[in-house]
Amino acid sequence: MLFGSIDPQFTIAGFFVGALVGATGIGGGSLLTPILIVLFGVSPATAVGTDLLFAAATKTVGSMVHGFNRTIEWSIVRRLATGSIPATALALAALSWLDLRSGAASQLLTSFLSIMLLLTAAALIFRNKISGLYAPRLAKLDEGAIARLTVIMGALLGALVTFSSVGAGALGVSALVLLYPRVVAVRIVGSDIAHAVPLTLIAGLGYGIMGSVDFYTLTALLVGSFPGIFLGSLISARVPDVALRYLLAAVLIVVGSKFALDISTHQRTGGAAGCEKAANGGHARDALHNAVPTDNSYGSGHGSYRSGHGRVGC
Repeated sequence: MLFGSIDPQFTIAGFFVGALVGATGIGGGSLLTPILIVLFGVSPATAVGTDLLFAAATKTVGSMVHGFNRTIEWSIVRRLATGSIPATALALAALSWLDLRSGAASQLLTSFLSIMLLLTAAALIFRNKISGLYAPRLAKLDEGAIARLTVIMGALLGALVTFSSVGAGALGVSALVLLYPRVVAVRIVGSDIAHAVPLTLIAGLGYGIMGSVDFYTLTALLVGSFPGIFLGSLISARVPDVALRYLLAAVLIVVGSKFALDISTHQRTGGAAGCEKAANGGHARDALHNAVPTDNSYGSGHGSYRSGHGRVGC
């Protein structure tokens, strides 16, 4: 039934994102939610929910590959999950209370998405500099402190990824490189991917329960993504990694800035509309008051001052 209604546009988008994921290893998946919102007009809540389950499916495949190659540090995965799963549950509870269909929820999710896109871009650009600056300090910490910081990092990722669907890759890997400098890069990536599976799956299922996942779109995206990941993996060795990361970061900065500008514009126009509505309401009250004869001149003046005072604030 799902395969009978596959939209080729979403399949192409899935192929594009899959190719980026395969070519860059991390960060490519950050573009899916913005693509769904900007190019296809999907609501922020549905875009985030659909992207979370998309990530869960694709990262499950990646996790299986890393597991087969024995490139996963399961102790790191457990520490991250100890923090991320409770944080994800709390974030889902907050979204359920807020009502995902409300305008406030859309603004909240768009705000988080804008922030996470910009943070992901910064992680892609400055990862080596940040590592060089902080790695020597973190290397002096004992194992217990590293374990606690890993749990805290997992909690932050759980909340942020649940609100935006972005950051599990680039931010997670950047944090793990700092916390575990002696672990080889491939095992860092494998551990991050393995941790992202339960995180995105639980968050995505939560969105699904709240009715904010488009399963037809999800199916179309997945149909395109798997050949895209395969192709991206084949060409990754032939494409300069630094150039790809900087190009991806530039796109994320542009899109993240656009969302931030849209939020700012919406708040200004929303405030102006609220003031206009209040002013119109004030005029209506004044007209009604003037139409009703009264001998209380102070009351009339006081009423006019109140309505005028309400408009001054706008």
